[in-house]
Amino acid sequence: MIRGFYNAAAGMLAQQRKQELLSNNIANANTPGFKADSASLRAFPNMLLQQMNNTTFGSGRAGQTVGTLSTGVYLQETIPDFRQGDIRETGIKTDFALLQGTVPVNEETGKAGALFFVVNVNGEDRLTRNGHFTVDADGRLTTADGHTVLNTEGDPITVSGQNFSVTRDGRVLDNGRDAGQINVAFVENPDRLAKEGNGLFRAEGPITSAIGNGNISYGMQQGFLERSTVDVEQNMADMMNAYRSFEANQRVLQSYDRSLEKTVNEVGRIG
Repeated sequence: MIRGFYNAAAGMLAQQRKQELLSNNIANANTPGFKADSASLRAFPNMLLQQMNNTTFGSGRAGQTVGTLSTGVYLQETIPDFRQGDIRETGIKTDFALLQGTVPVNEETGKAGALFFVVNVNGEDRLTRNGHFTVDADGRLTTADGHTVLNTEGDPITVSGQNFSVTRDGRVLDNGRDAGQINVAFVENPDRLAKEGNGLFRAEGPITSAIGNGNISYGMQQGFLERSTVDVEQNMADMMNAYRSFEANQRVLQSYDRSLEKTVNEVGRIG
């Protein structure tokens, strides 16, 4: 009975975390370049039950196999959807959409790699697909949160104002002056990236530039933004299913609680 109590509680925790994940997806449905997360639920290792009786116990032979017993479920990991989002036009010159063309496929996972903008966050490189940039007071191209966008040399990109243009390969032309090329990073296995919030990803290890790589093709469109990969309708349906599963586990937990209450207060009562 106690084991079932904890199994139901584990199910409630897993569904609660799944609801939080889906709520975050829906909240970021309109965030440019946001990659929707999906939950991966896994069961704890099952236990093998065997019957032990007087004829077999102690005889050196195993008892009759009864079956397996589940030991609960947990949310193992969250996996972002790194597919290319839809592109929409904004007409704002500091908005950029990174169009992913041909990229190598990871032999280990069978999935294609992904491309990202490279920005500087407190002296460290971070990756993002959110191309909603701006120009700060010092003329540097930055994200909406103030993180500087880096060029292929790892330096900030400085312009004289918002009257600049960007070529297909990300080269910034400011009144005829070459202000540098926006760096584009290639990640062979994006599932290993760590989300840090605000559309930022942290790479474990050095970041590989896609510039000059003959196996990679991409494009950059000024005045456009990449939409999120959130399917609002599907996320709402998944949230309802998670809520129903949470309620079912909650009813099981309450049933075990009532049974334990009767065991303590009634079964052991001396008449």
